[in-house]
Amino acid sequence: MSEQRARVVFLVRVPVPRTEQFLAAYEEIRHLVAEGVPGHLVDQVCRSSTDPEQWLITSEWASLADFEAWERTEEHRDLVRPMRECFTDARSLRFTIHAQTPEPAPDEASLVAAGGSEAR
Repeated sequence: MSEQRARVVFLVRVPVPRTEQFLAAYEEIRHLVAEGVPGHLVDQVCRSSTDPEQWLITSEWASLADFEAWERTEEHRDLVRPMRECFTDARSLRFTIHAQTPEPAPDEASLVAAGGSEAR
């Protein structure tokens, strides 16, 4: 059986005065990871709509083993240090993906985005 894809979630608090520093560090990290870390698929950074100091960072991986292998490297520790220095609190959660809805075909996505319907 092949390994399941995984999602890693970080819930972090960043004081408002450190927001720009945090986002700059994230921007630097995400490009480096996206360009060369084996197993990395996609990531997002999200800000709470009700608490400007609450952030969510999610990343999807081909397998949890891929994430954990990268997390153990010195390169990982060096890359994330500037971002972690902005946190006043952080929590990490790891999940294997059990099921997900299929992504719409490109032509369906265009119709939906344009406000159309496929049943015309």
